[in-house]
Amino acid sequence: MTKITVLRSPIDVLTWEEAIQQIATWASRHESRMVTFCNVHSVVTANQDQGFCKILEEADMATPDGAPIAWVMRYKGAKNQQRINGPDLMWRYLHHAEEAKESIFLYGGTTETLEKLVARINVAFPRLQIAGTLSPPFRALSAEEDAAIISEINASGAQTIWVSLGCPKQERWMRDHRGKINGVMLGIGAAFNYHAGTLKRAPLWMQQRGLEWLYRLLKEPRYLWRRYLVTNSLFIFALIKTPFKKGGAPI
Repeated sequence: MTKITVLRSPIDVLTWEEAIQQIATWASRHESRMVTFCNVHSVVTANQDQGFCKILEEADMATPDGAPIAWVMRYKGAKNQQRINGPDLMWRYLHHAEEAKESIFLYGGTTETLEKLVARINVAFPRLQIAGTLSPPFRALSAEEDAAIISEINASGAQTIWVSLGCPKQERWMRDHRGKINGVMLGIGAAFNYHAGTLKRAPLWMQQRGLEWLYRLLKEPRYLWRRYLVTNSLFIFALIKTPFKKGGAPI
């Protein structure tokens, strides 16, 4: 896949159909793969943290989750690049998984969120096999606990593992478990909360205009003000500081 670097993060140039087909190919073979969805927060984090930058560089697929990421990619030559975000790709892929008789595993979120999410999935995709769910404790796991989780996921036979731990924790978790878990791991952030209905998503018109961050900021200002106001400012500053030419890499 062709990649375009945004700040320091290589992002794949691809369509919705290409992303789903590639994931499906890996899943059909039970390949241990890692898919990241990159927004402004993740690329700014990678720009400041060499270790996290390396994780994104080594991902098997990195999609432009945030609208600003897709905008930069278009400017740099990927003229028709769309925003390919985690929550929407999850729902599209579950439709494919139901038709292809693939099984899925849900890892992350609270027990309550998982219960609501499973209920919603069962209504939307009644023939889809949910091989398992797991809400891990909000702390570092012991080696024994981690080994048990790996065994549980692998024993379930799941072909895709949907990971909702938040950035950068979920990316680090997937990196640490690639080669150990026999399936495609996808780090999808708040997607569990959106689809479970525990967190309301921005209206479509705001999503289409790259304003989903503003909606979330207005809903959770105390929790998200630093992430969005500071991170977005750092993103703009970094782009200005590192000029680039159309269709090419940074000058």
